[in-house]
Amino acid sequence: MATRVLVVEDDDKIAPPLVRTLEREGYDVERVAEGLAAVDRIAVGDVELVLLDLGLPDIDGLEVCRRAREGGYHGGIIILTARDGELDRVVGLDVGADDYLAKPFALAELLARARALLRRSAAPVAAEAAAPAAPASSGLRVDTAARRTWVGGAEVSMTSKEFDVLVLLDEVRGAVVTRERLTNEVWDENWFGSTKMVDATVGRLRQKLEEAGAPVQIANVRGVGFRLEDQPGA
Repeated sequence: MATRVLVVEDDDKIAPPLVRTLEREGYDVERVAEGLAAVDRIAVGDVELVLLDLGLPDIDGLEVCRRAREGGYHGGIIILTARDGELDRVVGLDVGADDYLAKPFALAELLARARALLRRSAAPVAAEAAAPAAPASSGLRVDTAARRTWVGGAEVSMTSKEFDVLVLLDEVRGAVVTRERLTNEVWDENWFGSTKMVDATVGRLRQKLEEAGAPVQIANVRGVGFRLEDQPGA
């Protein structure tokens, strides 16, 4: 079955050629022109990637992103926007976007980023279905096969990028993982965007672990990267 992509774009000069390009690449593409319609469509399910414009006629694309994540959407979100300021980038990442492209952008670059994000987002359904129940303990459990995380008996909902960051940190718990390694392995070795993307993703992951009561904490090693540490007494 073809990968389903939702294009959220109100500009009729941009959306049709983008949709045609994606369809030529073999994607199953839907397009909506308003934010509320996008939120409703994402909630239905089966959308694996959202290409999201910020300047929508009803609600801002950032609000669409926020509502989608709060509603449990774990697929990829790439923001497409004419806004190119650092503040806009950071805010977009803070509300759960995975990537960010400023208009005008090259279609080849968009397709490359979409492919990379979809590879990372593809959860092995068979492994998830066969995954054992969460352990009845107070510890943190990261199941890389099923791409699921538990704190005690409660599952912690994460985006694809948040999970990938946690996997790297957990693999070498207690050791530092550099920003460069996170960028290369979670995003792409040719990524040239702002390092704010790494910081924003780690920040969201840290908050989720804290809210779940995980017996670990993510420490910031200034100028180097991050370290996953067991909390004293945990």
